[in-house]
Amino acid sequence: MSLVYLSAVETREKIRLQLTLHYDGSAFHGWQSQPDVRTVQGEVQKVVTRLAGMPTSVLGSGRTDSGVHATGQVASVAMPSRWTPTAFQRALNALLPADIWVERAREVPWDFHPRYDARARTYRYRLGLAPQARSPFHRRWCWPLTERIDRKLLDRAAALIPGERSFRSFAKSGQPERGYRCHVRTAVWDEWALGVVFRITADRYLHHMVRYLVGTMVEVARGRRPISDMEGLLAGQAKLDTSPPAPARGLCLERVEYPAEALRPEVAERSEPSLRPEPPLQETQRVKPPKTPDARSTTSR
Repeated sequence: MSLVYLSAVETREKIRLQLTLHYDGSAFHGWQSQPDVRTVQGEVQKVVTRLAGMPTSVLGSGRTDSGVHATGQVASVAMPSRWTPTAFQRALNALLPADIWVERAREVPWDFHPRYDARARTYRYRLGLAPQARSPFHRRWCWPLTERIDRKLLDRAAALIPGERSFRSFAKSGQPERGYRCHVRTAVWDEWALGVVFRITADRYLHHMVRYLVGTMVEVARGRRPISDMEGLLAGQAKLDTSPPAPARGLCLERVEYPAEALRPEVAERSEPSLRPEPPLQETQRVKPPKTPDARSTTSR
């Protein structure tokens, strides 16, 4: 091992750590920090700042709305190098509130960004059809519809979604400067113990997009509107409106995907990270520019 390598390892003061977070979104006003309200980012940031001994920002892979849950939210934080991933994970879980849990912590390259490096995100939506879905032990994490629907129509509607197209009809608000096109890789309904669950994987999402898709598909499956409406909305027909969005409590961010090279720390090639400026506390300000012109969206679903 060269002396240069030893010096780079021994003198670096900070490391970048990636966190995989679970949270029950019921008592949060979404992910992003906001003044005077409880948010996931705000709670994590308070604990991280305490452990770092200085104000420290936490960056997320995307924003989830009030009431939306996660079992695969990804965040990153720069911490003093005395922290190992295992020790940091243990300390976070000891101090975080009970509705947030850190599944994993690991070191990643210094320039890793959970938002801009993401290739795809998967959301799931649980629709409760059995009476038990109204139980207080289930209703916080599903839409307890508890009525019969036409499963074949539900599947036909979902089969229309995959592909690359404009999803402007299924957005509460968009980002005109970034466009409305999304590439949906998969969109399927499967069985769930108390009903059915919808899973969708895409490179980006528009605001409330998944909830509008689910709300419209459910109305089709209830016989309240024809399947042709789903086709027309996906084709961008101006005279059609979506059904109301499905409730937030049934939605969960399940997984964020990254290329392998974005997650592999190259310690030998790092300069001393403490010489680089820390990203600001506001997540909306970029740490680095998008790698490609169609950088991934993080607008909450």
